[in-house]
Amino acid sequence: MSRTPLLSSSIGRRLRRLWRQYGIFWLGAIAVGLIAVYYARLIDVGYNAFLRLQKDHIWLTLLLTPAVAAVSVWLTRRFFRGAEGSGIPQVIAILHSNTSAAGARLLTFPILLGKILVSFIAILGGFTIGREGPTVQVGAALMFNLRRLYPRSNALIERQLVLAGAAAGLSAAFNTPLAGIVFAIEELTRSFEARASGVLITAIIIAGIIALGLNGNYTYFGTIDIGSRFPDSLAIAVIITAIVTGIAGGSCGWLLLNT
Repeated sequence: MSRTPLLSSSIGRRLRRLWRQYGIFWLGAIAVGLIAVYYARLIDVGYNAFLRLQKDHIWLTLLLTPAVAAVSVWLTRRFFRGAEGSGIPQVIAILHSNTSAAGARLLTFPILLGKILVSFIAILGGFTIGREGPTVQVGAALMFNLRRLYPRSNALIERQLVLAGAAAGLSAAFNTPLAGIVFAIEELTRSFEARASGVLITAIIIAGIIALGLNGNYTYFGTIDIGSRFPDSLAIAVIITAIVTGIAGGSCGWLLLNT
């Protein structure tokens, strides 16, 4: 009879440990996937609304766009400090500094909401708002705040949550789980920890599956129809394009870092 309470206690401890090791990450990945999908739809709604307005009242956009710019800047500076910019540089800075302190400033719930709200207002005004950066910061913010579910959170746990949220956001935003994994490894951190983390990779894949289930097997950037045979001329064009853009991108990066 005395073994039953001990067995129950052991099972309870094991379940709590599994929840902390896997459950919180997977719960966050599901939430990030849902937010990324509906945020993408929100941006599409705003962009289509601007196109309709531009088509029906082309001169109105000359007044609308500057007004929206002023409102967006005012909202960001007045209520959502930390929501300005792309979102990816903020996440990289958080991962390479004191995660607790930087995350408490740049990954709060108000910033999460502000990022979505201000980018939607901006797209309504005709601004070219890419949703990759905002989705990365929103995903990181959502996962970072799940640290409250840990009885004893620490810097390592918070860093893993930020990394998982950012990469899961990218995965869900563009239906590219592999890109999310590569992004996590090569763009946000260059440590062995990320390469060895099965939990991180699983979270990214879960977010991608959520997006796949809601949107179907779509290709965000489109596809190229080349028929049954890959043309030789297209192969040459691809190689030339890769060389030219590689040199241009590398040169641009060097100039930004050294001038």
